[in-house]
Amino acid sequence: MRIIRPLILALAFGALSGWAQNGGDSSGESLDSVLTEDYVLQPLDLLQIRVFQEPEMDRDVRMSREATVMMPLIGLVELRGKTIRQAEETVTELYDRDYLVNPQINITVLEYARRTVSVLGSVGTPGEIEFPQEEGLTLLEAISRAGGFTRLGDRRKVRLTRRLPSGEVRNYVINADDLIEGDSAEKWLLETGDLIFVPERII
Repeated sequence: MRIIRPLILALAFGALSGWAQNGGDSSGESLDSVLTEDYVLQPLDLLQIRVFQEPEMDRDVRMSREATVMMPLIGLVELRGKTIRQAEETVTELYDRDYLVNPQINITVLEYARRTVSVLGSVGTPGEIEFPQEEGLTLLEAISRAGGFTRLGDRRKVRLTRRLPSGEVRNYVINADDLIEGDSAEKWLLETGDLIFVPERII
């Protein structure tokens, strides 16, 4: 049994959140598949956080748009850019610091937030592309899902527009031919809200 330090025993906790039902999909239902530990958590993901042998600490909680969650005792926890494994390590460290002896934390994603990017310009079917549920999405994969480059698409000058958490907007010009031929080590993993534009070649 984990030992809670005496000072904390006097604290009262709120009731547990209801367990999510099984058998949904990425559009808003809970998932019955277990995510890999390498999945990077996204704002608005619904998380099941369990503290071994401390059921009063357990929570089903949705990440905020700032990628934070609120947990008993340790308060607001920042999880931006963390994988499931890294998130477990972060929560474990916070509880181990002042409150629990040898805590064991398990995090599962019950519901995926909807994640999309836009692919426009000289591709077969311009529009919004959705990420696979538990996976990342590269620039080339997104273009492929949008029907691939058209005959006139300029693969050497693909533009990627990204808004950073600070609000700053950055623009990148990417030579997709280098990615296709393996001449670049950069895979260009996409983030939610990215905009890809494939211009036409000047003939």
